[in-house]
Amino acid sequence: MALELTADNFESTVLKSDKPVLVDFWAEWCGPCRMVGPVVEELSGEYDGKAVIGKLNVDEHQSIAMQFGIRNIPTLLVFKNGEIVDKQVGVAPKHVLAGKLDSAM
Repeated sequence: MALELTADNFESTVLKSDKPVLVDFWAEWCGPCRMVGPVVEELSGEYDGKAVIGKLNVDEHQSIAMQFGIRNIPTLLVFKNGEIVDKQVGVAPKHVLAGKLDSAM
């Protein structure tokens, strides 16, 4: 299951991770976010132990969304060593997101 990211755990879970991290910036009311959600959950199972997969609710944690310039959701960012190395704005098929994670490994 994807981790729930918050202002309290974002730095330790994402920015200080020794593994690649996929962060799904989403909101409850966002239809396309609900389409991406199951894909993110599948990836969290498939990449267990190899990468960190998390979801950040932009309504609950606006400061983090603003920090990374999130203007549209869903936006998925791939971090490596605390830096953004890839980005996907909008819905994408699973193989595209998996490819982004694989490239960061």
